[in-house]
Amino acid sequence: MPEVLVVGGGVVGLGLGMLLARDGHAVTTLERDAHAVPGGPAEAWEHWERKGVNQFRLPHLFLARYRQILEAELPEVATAMARDGALRLNPIDDIPDTMRGGRREGDERFEMLSGRRSVIERAVASVAEKTPGLSVRRGTAVAGLTVGPPARHDIPHVTGVRTTVGDELRADLVVDCSGRRSPLPEWLDAVGARRPTEQRDDSGFVYLGRHFESRDGSLPAAFGPPLQDFGSISVLTLPADNQTWSVTLVARAGDKALRGLKDPERWESVVRALPTVAHWLDGDPVEDHIVVMAKIEDRHRDLTVDGTPVATGVVAVADAWGCTNPSVGRGASIGMLHAQALRYTLRATGPDRPAELSEAFAAATAATVEPWYQSTLSFDRHRLGEMAAEAEGTEYNPGDPAYEMSKALAAASSRDPDVLRAFLDVVGVLHTPEDVFARPGLFEKVVELGGDWRGAEPLGPDRAALVKMANA
Repeated sequence: MPEVLVVGGGVVGLGLGMLLARDGHAVTTLERDAHAVPGGPAEAWEHWERKGVNQFRLPHLFLARYRQILEAELPEVATAMARDGALRLNPIDDIPDTMRGGRREGDERFEMLSGRRSVIERAVASVAEKTPGLSVRRGTAVAGLTVGPPARHDIPHVTGVRTTVGDELRADLVVDCSGRRSPLPEWLDAVGARRPTEQRDDSGFVYLGRHFESRDGSLPAAFGPPLQDFGSISVLTLPADNQTWSVTLVARAGDKALRGLKDPERWESVVRALPTVAHWLDGDPVEDHIVVMAKIEDRHRDLTVDGTPVATGVVAVADAWGCTNPSVGRGASIGMLHAQALRYTLRATGPDRPAELSEAFAAATAATVEPWYQSTLSFDRHRLGEMAAEAEGTEYNPGDPAYEMSKALAAASSRDPDVLRAFLDVVGVLHTPEDVFARPGLFEKVVELGGDWRGAEPLGPDRAALVKMANA
């Protein structure tokens, strides 16, 4: 029975561990945070500390692709989420029939799951801990890798990990699923491997969020998509578990004029000035402060350099491989797609063929999740450009046809039911932009109905009013 070590016990790390255990691997998941899994959702929210996850107290939306994978591969987890109060929602239900053309067969594919991160992760962990073949060791931090005889000349072969207390744990495969803060390049360097090819930049965004609890059991109505742009800020509104929801302002990290939004009163004054989301403040705040997250990286690693693995016996999955701006909500979906890719790769090429496994997984990564990473990175760069241009009083015009079409697609989605569904396919990580634009007639519809997107009337306060409220 092949032995697999998964480093990192977050949502994707646990999901991957369950997938591999069900395929007959002996899986051990190592999680550095020692806190035991809470007994219920209320305890998870109030007392669970996960210092290894910097967005643990911010909202989480699990898009249609994640929900789809969960129901197909790990239905018990979906059941546990529902038991703990996670919300199941379909964005198409918020669209008037006159625009969506009535409910269609297949619209169920857009259904998403939403909940506070601590509550969702508790549900996942509760199932993982009862999964045969999977052992979850909490409070076990990894200090580095161990190596043995090379599987291919001059390429280090990883045989396990060394913990911070000096224990050596052997494995046929080590999977780095330790998230955004993964130290894998340093671990590889320490055992004489070449460093992965890495692209790393600050994403450039700062997130300022707050959760609310319903006073009467109802949730705020959606007067637009969850993520809406208002000039030099965006706002993310997400219904969550157990009659809670969240509101998060997203600003450019370098925008010094908006730093006052960390103050609850200033933050609230800005949200109340946004016409489609002001009513999301009509609840009781769960926190007495604004939860701030900054210094989030856009980072991508390639463990195959010039066609050759930097090491065998080790792979990186999900955020340990590539991570971007979390406000578009794609992390869990891309991560579980990547986990599936590793599962299928291992079915075809076992860890007893380590060099072939590394090469096959690199090819699977390029085919399944690389396009989504690049698409999200492009979104990040363009949104930052828009925010900067708004702050400077200029027009953002990068001369990128893909950018123009993405903006036109979003604009046309409110004017045609076919374009709407194509847009939701992209939002839900169900189909890439290239796939949806290949549909007959869609490109022409988007150009006709959304080509005037630059002329849309702006909503909310102008830049001067926004700055004034942020510094009042």
